Amino acid sequence: MSDLSSEEEAEEAEADLGEYDGERNSEGERHGRGKAFLPNGDMYDGEYEHGFRSGQGTYRFRNGACYIGKYLLNKKHGRGIFYYPDGSKYEGDWVNDQRHGHGVYTYANGDTYTGEWFNHNRHGQGRYIYKDTGAIYVGGWVNGNQEGEAELIFLNHRFRGKFLNGNPVGRGKYIFDIGCEQHGEYIHSEQDKGEVEEEEEPSFLGAPKWKASEITKLTLWTPHGEKTPSPRESSQVVAAAAEAVEE
Repeated sequence: MSDLSSEEEAEEAEADLGEYDGERNSEGERHGRGKAFLPNGDMYDGEYEHGFRSGQGTYRFRNGACYIGKYLLNKKHGRGIFYYPDGSKYEGDWVNDQRHGHGVYTYANGDTYTGEWFNHNRHGQGRYIYKDTGAIYVGGWVNGNQEGEAELIFLNHRFRGKFLNGNPVGRGKYIFDIGCEQHGEYIHSEQDKGEVEEEEEPSFLGAPKWKASEITKLTLWTPHGEKTPSPRESSQVVAAAAEAVEE
């Protein structure tokens, strides 16, 4: 998943080949504003420094892909937008030709990821919205996979717990809008997992099975964690939830 796409690999082959129409310095190097037409059909229109793409530019690939943004020494570096041939798009930070920093990836199926990137992968904290279901994952990512503390939000309830390799794992709880919580644990079974391409959506529907243990009233969040409310507080929460359902 960390490898460059075929579009990005083609971009590396520019060197000093093909036609060039633009400014040069006293040494004859491409320097300033110019357009380059590569033998493979790609085209670059932007800034150069001492023969390298550096500064703002637009690189159009013959297959329809396009990058608009900052360059440094022929590498995408800084803020930029990459439009992929399948209709997906990444807008955000780049470092040394890698998605790195903060960015938004809109996938071909309409899903979106907004958050941190590291070496081309979703990595750190991020939010993934599933277009078809409206579900939202908010939490940790490691090397492209959902991992760590997170919350999975549905229309009228949410799951709060830990994830590993894109699946919930261990103890957690479901919080329902009607004013109660279901505590339990996800039990995993061993299964073979094929390699997943980066542009495929991460799945939270898999082998792990939910084993419920108890149902309680809502707990209250505090800066020091969660605590069980007093009987009076619990009754107030449940009453309010009941009124909301009736409305």
